[in-house]
Amino acid sequence: MKKPGIVFFDIDGTLYTKEMIVPPSTKEAIAELKNKGVYVAIATGRAPFMFEELREELGIETFVSFNGSYVVAEGEVIEKKPLNFNYLTRLKEHAESQNHPMVFVDHEDFRSTVSNHPHIVESVGGLKLPYPSEDPDYFKEREIYQALLFCSGHEEHVYLHSHPKFDFVRWHNLAVDVLPQGGSKAEGIKTVARHLGFTIDEAAAFGDALNDIQMLEMVGAGVAMGNALDKTKAAADFVTASVDEGGIRAGLETLGLLEGNKV
Repeated sequence: MKKPGIVFFDIDGTLYTKEMIVPPSTKEAIAELKNKGVYVAIATGRAPFMFEELREELGIETFVSFNGSYVVAEGEVIEKKPLNFNYLTRLKEHAESQNHPMVFVDHEDFRSTVSNHPHIVESVGGLKLPYPSEDPDYFKEREIYQALLFCSGHEEHVYLHSHPKFDFVRWHNLAVDVLPQGGSKAEGIKTVARHLGFTIDEAAAFGDALNDIQMLEMVGAGVAMGNALDKTKAAADFVTASVDEGGIRAGLETLGLLEGNKV
């Protein structure tokens, strides 16, 4: 396994604990990594405005957001893949016919089709985010990089074959991300690596969820957190400790990027 020159970190369940806190050991490990000249980046399904404070806290200016639909390198937007307006209009009409609410997300903000819906309260609230303001026409005025569709797992099938230009990725038992077909963190990582002059073999990635599988399989070194889903662990080169048990530092040590703590 080649020693990585750039490392991508997922946020939820990887950098963040369930309480949305970055463990001190993770902060220290990332600071050490940067001091050693290793490039540090984020790869997340979140919108940029949802992790601005985290980027400032960790001093990271390069990221793949919206699962690959909005990519930034050193503060510069290098790739954008907004959802097709006509396809999104059809999906919204379909969702309304099923009484399923949606949220439209761009790089700066998000808006919901309805107010105070319990599915949105539970799933979005679980990310420690406020309930989005109601504006069902928000998608008509902005470039939308991701939509959230709120339905249970057994209801999802009605959309899969009717909207082939979108990929649907479940992130909560009540919610799915709506992405451009073929979009993924893996594609965003390719874009960043190419822009910064790294090969994919020189990249490592840490993740825990279903939307991390492609990137863990693609990079030179894929690391699954100890708290990761079994499918995600199976896609990784190795499994580190969980996020709240020093998993980031332990994984970086296994990669040979950091030395073990001296007693």
